[in-house]
Amino acid sequence: MKFPKVMLVPGALLLSYAAAAPSSHNPCNKNKLFQVQGVAAWSASSRAPGFFYESGLAVDADGAYRAYHPVDQLGLDSLAHAGRPGNWWALVTDNGESDGRPLVQGIRDPAPGYYVSMTALNDSRDPNLRNPHRYVDALKFPYVVLHPKALAYARLGDFATVVNLRNGRFSPALVADISAPDLPVGEGSIALAEALDIDPSPRHGGTDGGVLYLIHSGSGNGRPRSLQETVLRSRQLLENWGGLKKLRACSAGD
Repeated sequence: MKFPKVMLVPGALLLSYAAAAPSSHNPCNKNKLFQVQGVAAWSASSRAPGFFYESGLAVDADGAYRAYHPVDQLGLDSLAHAGRPGNWWALVTDNGESDGRPLVQGIRDPAPGYYVSMTALNDSRDPNLRNPHRYVDALKFPYVVLHPKALAYARLGDFATVVNLRNGRFSPALVADISAPDLPVGEGSIALAEALDIDPSPRHGGTDGGVLYLIHSGSGNGRPRSLQETVLRSRQLLENWGGLKKLRACSAGD
């Protein structure tokens, strides 16, 4: 299949394709893997493993250096989305547990005064849990947040392809975080929203539908990757799976 020319610019990936009408012959032979909160995830016959689902996109700031601040309005996102005293799920704490006290970045860190925000995917080769660079930066890197139920079919660090069905933009991504079980399905980083031309504000952006996620199951190594590697590997995996035309055809009528 033909792929667009990829341009890497700060904070975004500019990719688009001509939105073709779904084929009248659906080549999928698809099977429902699971359903959660009204969103169904499907597998399809393919040379490469993977599953897909259509939902909205809630914008996640986790991992960004300025994601959260003790003064709530200074953070990219509301501090309520990082947890609460006694249960901090998105912040590094002094005891490494959710009931600890959130750590504030120091003068040598990228955003002094802001909390250290973490993602579930991190560079385990760096033993310093307090290092903001250990985590996947939501401002710079397109990533997907999976519902816990999806972890039976994928793992942190897997590659993904995400399509905005409303404008034809698509982006490579990594699976870099896990949502709470009670949150809506469909979440991604600030950089992913920017790449898809969706309002990237974690506080008031996102969209309630029209986003198609293809997760390339078992494709990662459990560690963060460079942006260039993510683009190249996701592109190859998408082609092996069957390409955008097949993905659109498979998703039609779900």
